[in-house]
Amino acid sequence: MTHPPLSGVRWTSAVLLAALGAGTVRAALRLRDLPVLPVVPPTSAGVPRPAGWRLLTARGVEPDPATFLAACAYAEGEGLRVLDLLPADLAAERALGLLRLVDPARYRWDRLGEGRGAGFAVLVTEEVLERAGVDPGGPRPDPAELLALTRRLKEYASDATGLAVAPGLSCGGPGDPGGPARAAELRAQGLPPGALAAAQLGGLALLAGVAVRQGRWGAAAAGLYWLQPYLVLGGSGSPLRPADLARATAARPVRSLRAGLRTAGAARAAGRDDAPDGARAAAYQEDLAAGTDRFLEARRPDCPWCGSVRLSVRVRVPDLLQGKPGRFTLERCRDCGHVFQNPRLTPEGLEFYYRDFYDGRGGEGAGTVFGRLGAAYRGRAEMLLPHADPVSWLDVGTGHGHFCNAARAVWPRTRFDGLDMGDGVREAERRGWVETGYQGQFPEFAPKLAGQYEVVSMYHYLEHTRDPLAELDAAAAVLAPGGFLAIELPDPESRMARLLGPAWLPWFQPQHQHLAPAANLREALADRGFTVVAEEHGPAHQGNDFFGAVALTATRLAPDPDRPWGPPATRRTRALAGAVRLAALPCLAAAAALDTLRTAAARRTDGGNAYRLLARKDAR
Repeated sequence: MTHPPLSGVRWTSAVLLAALGAGTVRAALRLRDLPVLPVVPPTSAGVPRPAGWRLLTARGVEPDPATFLAACAYAEGEGLRVLDLLPADLAAERALGLLRLVDPARYRWDRLGEGRGAGFAVLVTEEVLERAGVDPGGPRPDPAELLALTRRLKEYASDATGLAVAPGLSCGGPGDPGGPARAAELRAQGLPPGALAAAQLGGLALLAGVAVRQGRWGAAAAGLYWLQPYLVLGGSGSPLRPADLARATAARPVRSLRAGLRTAGAARAAGRDDAPDGARAAAYQEDLAAGTDRFLEARRPDCPWCGSVRLSVRVRVPDLLQGKPGRFTLERCRDCGHVFQNPRLTPEGLEFYYRDFYDGRGGEGAGTVFGRLGAAYRGRAEMLLPHADPVSWLDVGTGHGHFCNAARAVWPRTRFDGLDMGDGVREAERRGWVETGYQGQFPEFAPKLAGQYEVVSMYHYLEHTRDPLAELDAAAAVLAPGGFLAIELPDPESRMARLLGPAWLPWFQPQHQHLAPAANLREALADRGFTVVAEEHGPAHQGNDFFGAVALTATRLAPDPDRPWGPPATRRTRALAGAVRLAALPCLAAAAALDTLRTAAARRTDGGNAYRLLARKDAR
């Protein structure tokens, strides 16, 4: 006798049950890895404060001296410079939320990981506070402000930040499970409260639906969700003992629904209040009053790489990154294959279109994206392993120094310096992610740095420059004989460029001005006395083709209504943006799955949307 296949609802129930089960086991394992401060005898409470440490606490939190001493001893013993203290009675949902975000076994060693904590107390060295520009004597922060501060402090102690349970520390109550305070805390951690609340409410609706329609499978999934707080936190050996565990478990569906509704409402209210800064909007309107044509040079008739006049239009596209006015053309040379922006932006145009992307309004989002590229950074750093053991390394186009920070895990004895046009390079120096930060144009610094470096890297940098050949000349000047030049670029010959057309993310208009095929770059390097010793395509692939296409299309259909360079937001534009974002969610999920498959194929076939070259400067 054959049995009918599982219905769509059964599959949904099975998937939910598996996902909830995996999440429960993961949270329990992470809970087990949470360190616990040793208990200091009360007689030690009168010992003076250890020199060099400050304990920052949220308003209303009063740690006892013994907790402070135990935290100092633990941090010094572990070589930490920042330590977030978790109250032993941390509310159940807050504890589960933290365990979803943090893997205690990996947290310290994740140099690019976001700083996370409970928002009650943080132990910090005075040296870190000074570099971060934090005044420990100011007013006490609220939990959201302390969470934001913890996130910032980890950037200044990227491999020396930890967390631990403090048995003598109390959170003083269950806290607000939702509403404005919770929305503020999520924003402080770089998380979108509106999207998370919508996901929470959608998940509850899905669980309710399968519980009603699918008997045992649905009931099992709903029951597992209901009991999850107790299953994770209720064990006898749990380092966290939430005071509200019984109540949080018994009333979880109701409490979760109420928290999701309150957080969603608070997020909507905050969105209405999040009007663009008046001065910034006025500056943009002044820039746009004369039109955008002035931001473009005259069209050139020949290829900037080989001089051929046999050109054809490759793609025309507006600014899909920020939705700023303007339209841009990329042309392709029919002789050498070089793709370039034609007409290209003027320096004033570059300033206009870069503004509020890597800093200002878009700075936090860009930093979050760069912070999630750890695997790519490691792959770039490891490419040099068979060829050299460098003492000095200059990363050109370093931004905030994310690559240099990550590469220290591969090259701990190498001195990393960074160069960039933006202010981020100065921040990278303050964080300690680079030893020295140079701010300005690379060709201008080349005479001062001639022959000083064993490695120069240009990762997704050349495509942003106005004259990539001049940048290669500068690299040849800065490198010592026998030194190495590492370059990574988008590959304009990628199949996805043809398939996705204007929605192919690596076109990245209007920022990318040149996209050179690998053969062209190899030839240019040979002309400057370099020998290519390694080339990678599959490992350099960035798995964002389909996801990026959906995101760019959504931006094109409904730009951010609060952008300061756009017209004032209205109910209609806000509603349209919300509807498009909601409709894009399943498309983004499908795109992420396709990108996973595409990345696996790129790795196996050594073909992708980018490539890396490693070239040695020959002695002359």
